[in-house]
Amino acid sequence: MNLYCRLVLPLVFCGVVVYLPFGHAAAQPDLAELTESPVTKKPVLDLSSPAERFNALNSLVRDGKIGRVAARSELKRLLAELRGEYYRKGGIDFLKDTWVFPLAGYDARAMGGGRNKGYIASGYDFFSGNRHGGHPSFDIFIHDRNQDCLDDRSGKPVRVLSLTGGIVVALEREWQQGSGLRGGKYIWIFDPTNDLLVYYAHNSELFVKLGEIIKPGDQLAIVGRSGYNAEKRRSPSHLHLTVLRVRDGLPLPVNVYRELAKAGTGTER
Repeated sequence: MNLYCRLVLPLVFCGVVVYLPFGHAAAQPDLAELTESPVTKKPVLDLSSPAERFNALNSLVRDGKIGRVAARSELKRLLAELRGEYYRKGGIDFLKDTWVFPLAGYDARAMGGGRNKGYIASGYDFFSGNRHGGHPSFDIFIHDRNQDCLDDRSGKPVRVLSLTGGIVVALEREWQQGSGLRGGKYIWIFDPTNDLLVYYAHNSELFVKLGEIIKPGDQLAIVGRSGYNAEKRRSPSHLHLTVLRVRDGLPLPVNVYRELAKAGTGTER
């Protein structure tokens, strides 16, 4: 047996140890190369804040570059940090009776999908990332027959509002047409009050930054058509909303249709 191939080297990222075969170590990039500009040798990513680290972890999960056990352990640790960060920055508890419908000028009647409103929790696994199954989500459609991302009634963009309070923990601004990324330009918000991760996808423009404290009804984005399927002509313009409750580092789908039906509207904001 070739003992040389059995040796491993530890690589630490976001507090997670990943073991690489020693025999391939010379071919692996130095960790600094992953976080520094090749021109200036200055950091490209600031991973000093919990939100920055969560965003980096989320990208690894999304792209299938981290194992489930390691990802769950790190997610649990980072959410504990983010909970403390939220309250240190002045965040307060927002109960469900303060929630705001996530599209300005719309209500639950804009949710498509028939009797179940398109909600299918079966087959979903957060740690499967961009390849997850199921549809534990609600698609909320705007009036946009010509698919220009403007409301047909007002001629204006439709604002995406935060359903809950929380802290912005992950986002993607750089989506381009033809990308395989299903969510397009998305936002994840962690709601410490209710232990929720809330996902807003297919936006055209984002108006928040990582680590920002959010209240129900705050503007997050503009409805768009970004994402692998959302950009196609067959897909009406909509917001894709997913709500997950985190238990011991495991995000599980939550059907919040009743809460959405009761939520206040953001027309006045």
